[in-house]
Amino acid sequence: MILYSFRRCPWAMRARLALRYAGCEVEVCEVALKNKPAELLALSPKGTVPVLEESLDIMRWALAQNDPQDWQLRANPAAAQQAHALIARNDSTFKAQVNLYKYAERYPQHPRAYYRQQAEAWLAELEGLLESRPYLLADQPSIADAALLPLMRQFAGVEPQWFAEAAYPRLRSWLEGWLASDLFRSIMAR
Repeated sequence: MILYSFRRCPWAMRARLALRYAGCEVEVCEVALKNKPAELLALSPKGTVPVLEESLDIMRWALAQNDPQDWQLRANPAAAQQAHALIARNDSTFKAQVNLYKYAERYPQHPRAYYRQQAEAWLAELEGLLESRPYLLADQPSIADAALLPLMRQFAGVEPQWFAEAAYPRLRSWLEGWLASDLFRSIMAR
């Protein structure tokens, strides 16, 4: 299988995380926006790489192949439903908030701090989930952790100093743990 990917695309990143975790044989072909390979254009006339919905489909497919730590939370149906809800909110509301925050200069109606504050309810909710365990829904990673990671990484990178000092120590620790993990580092290696 070949996965065409833009280097920093959060949707491709989460697909790559699940594929690597599941041990799926995949060749990652990083694509430059200005130089899309003919093979990609033959598969996708728009020349797009995994978009949001497709990345989640790829994650689920990979986990159906091999899921040694039960990222799908099959042993806990209530947590699996909660994972679905978290991913849906991340991929809609939080995605929009991150875009406003990251590209605040394009939306001069409000200062960057305003857009950041709009996302803080989500950060507080995630902080609460991490209060009694190291991952969002269980004592081990789940599909929710892997799916939320790339966008949270983008959010934290907009104003790193603010994030480092913000009142979300558990969320910061969760993110730092993922970023330092062998799994994450393996998908980021060129």
